[in-house]
Amino acid sequence: MKNFNLLQQFSIKSNSFISGDGSVLNKNDYSVPDYCRYIANRGADGLFITEISETDAEHDENIDTIKEIVSIADTKVYLAGNIKRLEDVKKYLYAGAEAAVLDFNKESNVELLKEACDRFGKDKIAVYFDDTTDADAVKSACEAGVKCLFAKNIKAYTKLYIKCSLKNFDTVVLGLINDYPLIKEVYEISENSIKGIAIILSEKTDVDYMNVKYLSKNDGIPAKTLETNVKFSDFKTNNDGMIPVIVQDYRTDEVLMLAYMNEEAFNQTVTTGRMTYYSRSRNELWEKGLTSGHFQYVKALYADCDSDTLLAKVFQVGAACHTGERSCFFNEVLKTDYKENNPHKILDNVFDVILDRKANPKEGSYTNYLFDKGIDKILKKVGEEATEIIIAAKNPNPEEIKYEISDFLYHVMVLMAERGVTWEDIMTELSRR
Repeated sequence: MKNFNLLQQFSIKSNSFISGDGSVLNKNDYSVPDYCRYIANRGADGLFITEISETDAEHDENIDTIKEIVSIADTKVYLAGNIKRLEDVKKYLYAGAEAAVLDFNKESNVELLKEACDRFGKDKIAVYFDDTTDADAVKSACEAGVKCLFAKNIKAYTKLYIKCSLKNFDTVVLGLINDYPLIKEVYEISENSIKGIAIILSEKTDVDYMNVKYLSKNDGIPAKTLETNVKFSDFKTNNDGMIPVIVQDYRTDEVLMLAYMNEEAFNQTVTTGRMTYYSRSRNELWEKGLTSGHFQYVKALYADCDSDTLLAKVFQVGAACHTGERSCFFNEVLKTDYKENNPHKILDNVFDVILDRKANPKEGSYTNYLFDKGIDKILKKVGEEATEIIIAAKNPNPEEIKYEISDFLYHVMVLMAERGVTWEDIMTELSRR
């Protein structure tokens, strides 16, 4: 049996959380997407989200929320809910869902299965069932080649797995499973009968998923934990048995801080998924963020060529520096005049200027002229600049097309600022493709 996964199950409606028992949950410290990122950083392997909407406006609002979740959470999203026609499946998948989940208690969803599989691929369609679902319908989904099945609870799974040969599929058991003994019970029921199992825990509980998965592994239940390619003893440490760690933001590569690890700190980092160091001044372990809340969640660890320094790529919550600065490296010692050639930084810098003009208008600014004229003028300029690129591309001299593309990108950024789209949104969409 391959690793089982721990997923978080909840519903969303108009940017509100709804737990598995139907109660509306108030997350004062997080928006829905931010809380989903928090869940993923704590070790959840995915999210099972039921989208609840009664109007087209609510549906579109929820889709926008899903897009943001996919953008920032870095985990798989399985999306169920308001699927009535093929267009709804497309909306879910285009929002970034790993799979659109068809509820087989709805006859229309059963009828939609073949067309959805043919259009989007069997790996992009999943099926939900409970203990009242027609077993022949579930069996037909299996025969159609759908590999991912979601059972409402243990009862639904055990009732249908023999008749439908669920042992050949990646079946997910849903339910308000809040403690480890229940996870073990589900595993023992399903052992050797399915290829994988995802236990979905109640959103009401603040779960440390990494800890649950290590409990599972220690009990002989396979689970997806952080695994290293080398042992700490393979590193070249200093005389105190420690190794320096350079810490970077995993998305921007911004250098955040430098700290030290001994073997215990290294092992705790791998076990918890949160950066833990050894304080040389206090002579004790310290988990970054345990006091301040500014945790660092591990995304990757690299050793240098001599194996005497580590590079950690992390998701940084808040500030890395104890002074409150984002990075510890903010005291300028020396700087020469140079042109910034990092494309990411250049685009961000120009976009920041455009956003500043929008927030703080400046007399005589061409950017403010565009904002004042409104969306139609901005769109007209984007269209004109796109045409200029086409004309320039016919010129054998590449200098003209460089100029026109730069002009086009500027006007596109004005459009982005006007419509609330960021470069991070664009890069996330491109990487997803």
